[in-house]
Amino acid sequence: MRVVVFLLFFSLSTISWSQIQHPKASPAAIIEQEVGLSKIKISYSRPSARGRKIFGTRADGEPGLVPYGRIWRVGANESTKITIDTDSWVMGKLLPKGTYALYAFPEENLWEIVFHKNTGHWGDGRAAYNPVEDALRVQVKPIKTLGFQENFLIAFDDITHNALTMVLFWEHTKVQIPIHVDTRDAMEKQIAKQLVGNPTAQTFYEIARYYQEEGINYLQALKHIDKALELGGDTYYFYRIKSLIEAELGDYKSAISSAQRSLVLADEEGKDEFVRLNDKSIKDWTFIIKTN
Repeated sequence: MRVVVFLLFFSLSTISWSQIQHPKASPAAIIEQEVGLSKIKISYSRPSARGRKIFGTRADGEPGLVPYGRIWRVGANESTKITIDTDSWVMGKLLPKGTYALYAFPEENLWEIVFHKNTGHWGDGRAAYNPVEDALRVQVKPIKTLGFQENFLIAFDDITHNALTMVLFWEHTKVQIPIHVDTRDAMEKQIAKQLVGNPTAQTFYEIARYYQEEGINYLQALKHIDKALELGGDTYYFYRIKSLIEAELGDYKSAISSAQRSLVLADEEGKDEFVRLNDKSIKDWTFIIKTN
């Protein structure tokens, strides 16, 4: 009996150790992107074109790898998953925070992009897919490109504090889906909370920098950066932001003065990039003054 058990164990162990782990034809990928104070994560697989017709119909009339008018998993293998950790707006439509299966219904001149609440389907869930479980559908026009993309690609572009564009790209077809988040509301709540606490020079600087980067509240931004300088003393990056705010307010003489101070302080600390930035700004603003 012991011999039989040993032989069975040996046989099973041999089978287990002899199995080969094959590389995937469509390797898995994960992309994460911060946008403002939010984060988006996508898990998907990246099939290759390998000389095949991808979208629509082949020249011989047979369907391509992704036929028009049929659900596609936006990748390969299991369904593509997208996670957004805050509420967002996809092409102006609200998408509550959460994890969704990402599907598409491609057509030659119009795609429907689907954020689907049921993430349990394998692949595109063709047999079990139920549109009632869609969280959101949007329509977008595909773009034909001269460049060729061999492996299906999902990427993010046009990233700001408040928005980005999700890009789907394969073969000669690119689809761009704009996504917005409400960073400004979240920032204003943080700012209000910090200002009633015990704000430091860095606090005032960060508020001023955010307003300057967003192109809003310049007068408030100037007051905050002045407070930062009062509390924090001469700092090259404080003066750099002050110069940019003053320029946006049209006070180029003050902007030049602040930039000159920033340049001197940056040079003392060996911050060559800020020396160059300030030098260019001084020349640009001097030209504006002379030509107006």
